[in-house]
Amino acid sequence: MDNALLQGRLLEPSLICIGLSAYDLTWEVQTLPSGGGKLRATNFRQGGGGMAANAAVAAAKLGGRVQFWGRAGDDLAGHAMADELRALGVDVTGLRLFEGARSSVSGIVVDALGERSIVNFRGADLPDDPSWLPLATIAEADVVLGDVRWPDGVAAAFGAARRAEVPTVLDGDVADSAVFDTLLPLTDYAVFSEPGLAGYAPGLTNEESRLRHAIARGCRLAAVTLGERGLVWTDGGSLQHQRGFQVDVVDTTGAGDVFHGAFAFALGTCAGVADALRFAAAVAALKCTQSGGRAGLPDLARVRATLPNLKES
Repeated sequence: MDNALLQGRLLEPSLICIGLSAYDLTWEVQTLPSGGGKLRATNFRQGGGGMAANAAVAAAKLGGRVQFWGRAGDDLAGHAMADELRALGVDVTGLRLFEGARSSVSGIVVDALGERSIVNFRGADLPDDPSWLPLATIAEADVVLGDVRWPDGVAAAFGAARRAEVPTVLDGDVADSAVFDTLLPLTDYAVFSEPGLAGYAPGLTNEESRLRHAIARGCRLAAVTLGERGLVWTDGGSLQHQRGFQVDVVDTTGAGDVFHGAFAFALGTCAGVADALRFAAAVAALKCTQSGGRAGLPDLARVRATLPNLKES
């Protein structure tokens, strides 16, 4: 990787991240529960989460100028999310808190090996109408990132980005097929989770056929993250593979979100696709070495210092 990502130049790409902001309650335990009963937690923490919101924080930590656009309730969780994003350097003027709506809240249980289980309440009475979004400002962005939790908002933003020739990144987590059918034709870079891609192409049995299924639906590049096994991707040509990095895993919470934010950040610096994916894999791996979806986020100086010495698995 010989581009500006690993050089000493100041990088401040402008990103818009649109989609889910949630409030996370996290318990650390020795082993994940397998049934009913009680478990003793060794630690507890609470704070903001959500796919696009976590991606926004990751990109801001790396040095990006980041806006978050989304919806939440005008409730305690909504105000706490907005306050935390603002404190972490994310512009939240595009986060609207709706009176009478309920914010998305997640309960997360993390075991001693860093694996986790998540229970998410996606909120209630949050309006789908995206007409209030400041779409005209998208032309000033370098990259727009969206997740699958607010399809109407992301479709509006991605449509504006396509018209302005601003690249788009889709966080392809688990969603109804209709959501992907709507968003993929507007997407430049679709990066799926393994369950998200498998759910979108349930009749196909391997990553290559599933990725080609996504490409056929309209995105320009399709990738799938595979945890410690790295990721594979294609732009319609041969299948490419980026191996994972060897790190001491403490907590995988938010690793996929961090990957997306780092990938969008790298694209915003005009990095090539292979370099951007490798950079994102390294940022996500470094995040997993510390507890918390946001507390473990590396800044660009740490990534630059560490990446040359990271070993691929």
